[in-house]
Amino acid sequence: MASRFGPWPWIGPAVLLILAVVLWPVVEMVRTSFLRISTSGFVRGWAGLDKYTKLFDQPDFLAVLGWTVVWTITVVTLTIVISLALAQLFNQQFPGRRLTRWALIAPWAASVLMTSIGFKWMLDRTAGVLNTAMVDLHLIDGPQDWLGDPATAKPWMVVIAVFVSLPFTTYTLLAGLQTVPGEVYEAAKVDGTSTWQTYRLITLPLLRPALMVGLVINLINVFNSFPVIWGTTQGGPDSATATTTVFAFQLMNTDIGESAAMSVVNFGLVVVMVLAFLKVSRWNEENR
Repeated sequence: MASRFGPWPWIGPAVLLILAVVLWPVVEMVRTSFLRISTSGFVRGWAGLDKYTKLFDQPDFLAVLGWTVVWTITVVTLTIVISLALAQLFNQQFPGRRLTRWALIAPWAASVLMTSIGFKWMLDRTAGVLNTAMVDLHLIDGPQDWLGDPATAKPWMVVIAVFVSLPFTTYTLLAGLQTVPGEVYEAAKVDGTSTWQTYRLITLPLLRPALMVGLVINLINVFNSFPVIWGTTQGGPDSATATTTVFAFQLMNTDIGESAAMSVVNFGLVVVMVLAFLKVSRWNEENR
């Protein structure tokens, strides 16, 4: 019987799970974006493209879209660069290496929302430890509302997002580094290759599969990041610090159909972004 149905008895349950957990919600999301739904959840009829028109006419839409792009590029770039350095460090032998590796797991083990709220309390204007320390050290004249002003809230949100993204990315790159044969480095050393040349010409190319995995997953996670922003500023003031994901949640309080339209746009942007990235990075060139 197994040969008759091929691999389907084994992969069938996984396919059904994907259809139920991924495809069905996407279909429902798209369908909802064409409906007129009250805030209490009652369907009032077909809306056509009205919700998309209303969304694109939102005064904050372009600003939110622009900040989402800046947010994603900044966080992913900083995460990858710092993770490359940390992975290289943790791949060396030094006293306390095991302890530092364990310490890096802490932001990964903790809830992202809990970490974000912890930073929010640290940055609080009246009770925050950062203001207290900086005032005591005479670094600032008085308490600052770090999360109340978009000019200071955005950099702090980037810091928090990088902080919670480092563990996974670092361990992914570290796993890639540990697959590089030591003989390759010995041969490069015999040839008189400098440290930077060895890293650029040998380590990075061999690290490419792990690097691509870290980049793609970070792009998706950061672009769709919700807990970091909601746990610190809730996208405020107004929508000044909101990304497309948070903006969709904000719209849900006034118009569920428009919120669904924003979610559809967000989903489409993620698909286009990942496909473009894979095309540019020539993900499949090894299979040609």
